[in-house]
Amino acid sequence: MGKRNKTAASAAPVVKKKNFFQLLWKYRTLTLMCIPAIVFFFMFSYMPMPGIWVAFVKYNYRKGIFGSKFVGLQNFEFLAQSGKLWSLTKNTILYNIAFIILGNLLAVFMAILLNEMASKLFKKTAQTMMFLPYFISHVLVGVLVFNFLNYDTGFVNTILTNMGLERWQPYADPHVWPVLLVIIYLWQQTGYSSVVYFASIMGIDGEIIEAARVDGANAFQKIRYIILPCLKPTVVILLLFALGGIVKGNFGLFYNIIGTNSMLYDTTDIIETFVYRATMTDFNFSTASAVGLYQSLIGFFIVMVVNFVVKKIEPDYSLF
Repeated sequence: MGKRNKTAASAAPVVKKKNFFQLLWKYRTLTLMCIPAIVFFFMFSYMPMPGIWVAFVKYNYRKGIFGSKFVGLQNFEFLAQSGKLWSLTKNTILYNIAFIILGNLLAVFMAILLNEMASKLFKKTAQTMMFLPYFISHVLVGVLVFNFLNYDTGFVNTILTNMGLERWQPYADPHVWPVLLVIIYLWQQTGYSSVVYFASIMGIDGEIIEAARVDGANAFQKIRYIILPCLKPTVVILLLFALGGIVKGNFGLFYNIIGTNSMLYDTTDIIETFVYRATMTDFNFSTASAVGLYQSLIGFFIVMVVNFVVKKIEPDYSLF
């Protein structure tokens, strides 16, 4: 019996493992499709990485990056000695958490609503109207918000005075701005974000939905048991990607709406706006690079931790 097993084992064909270049040739079509993305990330993400050294030197324009004087962690003291490192980091992270969670939830909700619309004309019109705010510049958004909330001639205060009520002073109240900024961000970004989820819904096999209808499933059951589970991988992947920039604030949004109003800094000041004000008179590449490296390291750590947790729970949904 043992000899027979050995003979059978020796007679079994040996499958040679293909090397890297053989796999490239086998999947040459997919490789060609990936080349533009590979070139893009290589040129704009990997080639500039030696520039991280700027954060550890006193940059000299004549001597260049690697010829400048090495100063160690001196450039990082800019944030540490300001006394605002914790509050700036906290504000930036909390705002981004609100943007990410509420933005994705609202985008999924709007994508499902678009999918359930029966009229194609109304669906396309609604999608276009939702998409338009994304193309409005932050400068114009700041002007609109100011004209809406201005104490003297703003739209809100005009209505309040006409109703015989007291005027509202939002630009003197720092506690209302976390809510206002989140609402403004959602108004501008939700239409664009919903496109990805709407495309994912369009990719769901129609036979599954049709079978559910035949079995008597209503619209809410279809959404709960078919659409939402199918959207889960997309939601997880987009959340992991978004977490990489959780310490990087939306400078255009915050600066154009808040500006240099010091009364609102407690709840609206983020890392980017603080660094801009601190370096606008004497810009320093080394200081800016140190701040960027600080943000990238925290974002990298968060992504690695969350990806590890996701991999333990659902290995198929992790990035790597």
